[in-house]
Amino acid sequence: ECKGIMDVFGGAPRVLGYPRPVLVKSGSDAVLKCQIGGDPQPDVVWERRNEPIVPDGHYRIAQDGKVYTLFISGVTLADAGQYICRAKNSIGETYAAATLKVEEQPQQPQPQSQKEEDLFQDNKPRFLIKPLSLRVDRGEDAAFSCKLWGDPLPEVVWEKDGKQLKEIYESSHFHIGQQDGGWFQLKIFRTRAPDGGVYTCKAVNDHGEAVAGAVLLVEPIPEQRGESHQNGYTNGHWSPHQNKDRYPRVRHSKEPQLNVAKAKNFTVTEGKHAKFRCYVTGKPKPEIVWKKDGEPIGPGRRHLLFEDREGYYTLKVLYCKQQDVGLYICAASNALGNTLSAVRLSVKGPPVRFKRALQDVEVRERDVAVLECEVPEESIPTAWYLEDQRLQPGSKYGMEQKGTRRRLTIRDVGADDDGVYLCEMPDGGKSIAELAVKGTIVKKLPRRLEVLEGENAAFCVEVEEEEMEVFWFKDGLQLRETHQTIIKSFGKTHILVFVNTSYQDSGTVTFVAGRSKTSCKLRVKAIRHCPPICPVGVQMNTECPNGVVLSWSPSPNLQNSTKSVYVVEVQEVGSQEWQRCVTTETGTSAEILGDIVPCEGDYRFRICCMNKYGRSGHVEFPRVVHLSKKTSNAAVTEGEDAVFSIELSASMIGTWFLNSTQLQASERCSISQSKTLHTLCFHNVPNVYDGAEITFIATGVRDSAVLQVQGMAVWSSLPRQKSTTELDPVVLHCELSRPDATARWLKDGAEVLQTDNVTIQAEGTMRRLIIRSAQLSDAGAYTCQAGDNTMSFTVNVKEPPVMIVDPKDDVHMDRYVSEVIVLNCELSRSNGQACWFKDGLKVQDCKNIQLSAEGPYRTLTIQCASTRDSGEYVCDTGEAPVRIVSPSTPEVEVHLIASERLVLSCEISKAEAEVCWYCDGMEVEESEELILEEDGVHRSLIIRRTTIDDSAEYVCETADDSVTFWVKIEGKLTNATFILPACRCRSFIAHP
Repeated sequence: ECKGIMDVFGGAPRVLGYPRPVLVKSGSDAVLKCQIGGDPQPDVVWERRNEPIVPDGHYRIAQDGKVYTLFISGVTLADAGQYICRAKNSIGETYAAATLKVEEQPQQPQPQSQKEEDLFQDNKPRFLIKPLSLRVDRGEDAAFSCKLWGDPLPEVVWEKDGKQLKEIYESSHFHIGQQDGGWFQLKIFRTRAPDGGVYTCKAVNDHGEAVAGAVLLVEPIPEQRGESHQNGYTNGHWSPHQNKDRYPRVRHSKEPQLNVAKAKNFTVTEGKHAKFRCYVTGKPKPEIVWKKDGEPIGPGRRHLLFEDREGYYTLKVLYCKQQDVGLYICAASNALGNTLSAVRLSVKGPPVRFKRALQDVEVRERDVAVLECEVPEESIPTAWYLEDQRLQPGSKYGMEQKGTRRRLTIRDVGADDDGVYLCEMPDGGKSIAELAVKGTIVKKLPRRLEVLEGENAAFCVEVEEEEMEVFWFKDGLQLRETHQTIIKSFGKTHILVFVNTSYQDSGTVTFVAGRSKTSCKLRVKAIRHCPPICPVGVQMNTECPNGVVLSWSPSPNLQNSTKSVYVVEVQEVGSQEWQRCVTTETGTSAEILGDIVPCEGDYRFRICCMNKYGRSGHVEFPRVVHLSKKTSNAAVTEGEDAVFSIELSASMIGTWFLNSTQLQASERCSISQSKTLHTLCFHNVPNVYDGAEITFIATGVRDSAVLQVQGMAVWSSLPRQKSTTELDPVVLHCELSRPDATARWLKDGAEVLQTDNVTIQAEGTMRRLIIRSAQLSDAGAYTCQAGDNTMSFTVNVKEPPVMIVDPKDDVHMDRYVSEVIVLNCELSRSNGQACWFKDGLKVQDCKNIQLSAEGPYRTLTIQCASTRDSGEYVCDTGEAPVRIVSPSTPEVEVHLIASERLVLSCEISKAEAEVCWYCDGMEVEESEELILEEDGVHRSLIIRRTTIDDSAEYVCETADDSVTFWVKIEGKLTNATFILPACRCRSFIAHP
């Protein structure tokens, strides 16, 4: 169910776009912007040093919809520091901090006597010297250093590409150090190819945090390099250069054996994309090489290589051609070993082929490029595409038809014209060619890049000469380097990275070198499902005897749309093991008594927050408390020993009872006495003893206690149902309450054993089962069993969706009475299911209508047609992904005037499918003014009466597809309804 973002926040003010740090030269003007929403509309003030800013000649404050701007004229060094944008309404308040850095003009050097602390008027962490980007040869050490200021001195966490270093590196591969004067250092030893990436340094103290980033390029060693090879950043992921002759080869002392005969087969229609994913785990982080028929594959116009957000190493072959047929191998290796995984690709051609196909073309920048092909018949029309963008004739593109020849002329060729071109016939047949543009920009930007909020967005280009004057722009404004915007040049390679992106970073990024430029459209998507945030304000009260009261507060940024629980854990000082002691959903405090500890000693506590998407980090309570077990109650886990003891004032004989039954020493229990101390020990306690009363009786003494037996806890953040497609990996994991507990995996009641395709892992309390390449036989009920406790998963493995490959479009047929009518469909695989419908009703075999299936072909035959057989006949597979069939383009621009009605409409391929709408990355909520409508396959977003504030990016999203509407409210209203005709499946209109 789509849940509106307002359900999470209510109407309290919320920051929609955080301001980035601003760096200006002394004497120039500065602009600080913050985007804030709320209902009712909040009152917003700008503050400096805890005092409201009053507009005067130096300061000017403006508002444009939800964007609040502070203008500072003629800035000086005294203006440097932090500015607060604070918003408040009747429901709540929020704030965002903006940092202004002032760079003094060269002729006015800063006096040496001025202290660094004087530049800052608060105690938040500040980077006085940020880490610098590096380029090293493979095998060399790499070191990042930075200098920080803050009171107290901040703690530092280093990450690579958004992951903590200990998650991806063994401890011997890196070292984190700190020196006097606020200096912090990260050192990477003996660099490897996967070490290349974006490293971030996050500094945190009690007053806030600061983040800075740097880039590391790892060059292949000289004997591998050939020409001057440089690793680059492709589509948000570190990859080698496009020239495969310079691609660094992974050398193995012993290649693992691969049974090629057992490689999976994957078939794709010519012109479609093929996607292969390989799941590899290990420390150190493995190096991955994709190969085709034994030759390494590098990134290029039709090959994308990246590690996706789920940790899969992915190869995507775009616009497949016949020469892409072959054996594809994913080779993974690290210092401890290597492994291979393979799949065989087949490319199925269309029924009607081009008489002469397009040929790859290479031209110089600003020349004219000509692509030419030949269709089977003169009457066949064609359409031209640059990848997924349909081209239209005009000053840029010329399109000619002479007989069966079809020609595309591209004038004034630039770097962004480099790409894959397609000429398509109405039946879906395609001819594909690559246009290589040689010029100033050797390696261009991707056309589009999508990242999640909080991830890094990285762009890399290469130019033909070193020491060229280059510029980076975003939405037409020139970019300059800040702590969170990295701009770096390494010879011919130029890199731009937005560190820790926020929604406001979305836009068009452009690189300019001389007269040449290349552009990329960046979209930063809001994170909808994420683990909870750590609790804050943890406190400990030790005034209660033999106990402690712990209290905490939820994080102010915690989204409560998903149920969360707080988990408190205890650890004895000197031990490495944490034990869970309290779990609560709504409480923000817990009283812990000495009953919970096994023996007298010093104990510390920590807390975390958990929901179905994962677990937050732990926050440790500030002090250590001394606890002792004053009573003889015992709380143990099933299978452990339970010990009861009582100390008398004098030595005497006593008797132990279990639920009124006298106990004697046996294999099940031990009874001992040492002077005045009496002890009872139950061995390997079963769960049936939970709640049993233990009683000790001696002369004049009677004391009782309760035995509490807890089962082994097993839990998981994964959904219980997991569906996947054949050949894709499956990862199941659950967490146990004890790291030393034994667990086993069962499938349909039988134990799962480790094979070449199945890996079973145990790391601490985590237990994983990994199926590297799922088969239909892998479907079933999986269970992780620890003692008497289990966690179950249901795995469904589907064959790839059945698609109709022929005909490509709807067919209109005119026939006469008594004629035989034959309707044919070809499916993407022989065992696919398909049903025939006439005017919405399912067609059944009868005397006059015959349904047949032979291989991938499905046929409906009308033996003797009559007028009552006229109608719409539909062949429906029912398994196609949910696509947005109109608008047909991924982006639509809408221009309107305020106060009039706005209608955004989409048509989807399945009437029953779910659709979500987003406005500027936030899920929309229905109201009196904003209506969400559903009518069959049509989905609409309607705003009854628009205002300037409704200018935004609107996204209609299904599980498999999305379309973006760029809405700008201005000028006089024209009707803005976008409904384009399209069909869900193949239809035949028969008119006998």
